[in-house]
Amino acid sequence: MRQYLDLVDAVLSGGTYKPNRTGVDTISSFSQHYEVDLEEGYPLLTTKKMDGYRWNSMIHEVCWYLSGEEHIRNLREETKIWDAWADEEGRLDTAYGRFWRRFPVPEEPAQLEGESWPDDAHQWVTVEDDGRRTFDQLQYVIDTLADSPNSRRLVVNAWHPANAAVSTLPPCHYTFVFNVQGDRLNCHLTQRSADIALGVPFNIAAYALLTKVVAQQTGFEPGTFAHTLVDAHAYCGRGERGEWYGENLEALQRRLADVTAREEYLEVKDWLESEAPPEAEGDDRLDHVPGLLEQLSREPLERPTLEVADVTIDDLAYEDVDLRGYDSHDGIRFSVAE
Repeated sequence: MRQYLDLVDAVLSGGTYKPNRTGVDTISSFSQHYEVDLEEGYPLLTTKKMDGYRWNSMIHEVCWYLSGEEHIRNLREETKIWDAWADEEGRLDTAYGRFWRRFPVPEEPAQLEGESWPDDAHQWVTVEDDGRRTFDQLQYVIDTLADSPNSRRLVVNAWHPANAAVSTLPPCHYTFVFNVQGDRLNCHLTQRSADIALGVPFNIAAYALLTKVVAQQTGFEPGTFAHTLVDAHAYCGRGERGEWYGENLEALQRRLADVTAREEYLEVKDWLESEAPPEAEGDDRLDHVPGLLEQLSREPLERPTLEVADVTIDDLAYEDVDLRGYDSHDGIRFSVAE
């Protein structure tokens, strides 16, 4: 997908060296944005292999989001993607779907005079077993699309400031908005932190699937997926390997500026790997830059298609999603910076 490769090139060519909480340094760029027309096919990357285990993980993760569960006890049977941030019982100190489907409503003592809040009988409010009240944001959006499709209030928010202040990993892709234009349902995702090698390909696939599911349930055609990334970054290693980028980023970016043909990205990759110190033992592929340069050298292939059973967000299961006509270049391995 050309939009993804343009994003990668923009981050590597114009980003700055930036250490961060993980201890794995990054090349970071502020406020990147791109749009994908879903009518042109399902935007699963073809410049690296994304089917098999990766595809299975993404589908199970989307179904987990839709479940509203605050734990990963069921999810971890299918994928290990969240294991690093869960306790022994599978509980998370933050969870995307938990807020999508069960966003906490303040209890009466915490409500300020003059504010408006739904009561217990409200159609999108659930009284939990322990008496807490929660609000189903995603069902609100779907019902509003049926009654008022031109609404500009079709917002789902996974960010709770008080939770984010103490959470191990508050949501990266933290809010999305649906918008109808004609018969097309569009989705705009805002992401505060975006790992362009590992995370963003999953984000594209997941939200394109979500848009198709919601569009299908509400009688619209999938439209445009738009994505704004506040801190878009490529991990570049730690220790001496990461520090090398701090000292040599300008030299790397001069070489990128001289690239005129796709295969020349491989020449930049060869230069980098001959000049940069090796990654420390145990740090294999924490430097994502060589793999991203490999992807930039590849020609995107034709997009696949996606078929989804006619089910609601409450009923969507792995078996309801069918990827067709997917072909890709070979896989590229990246390690996760936790």
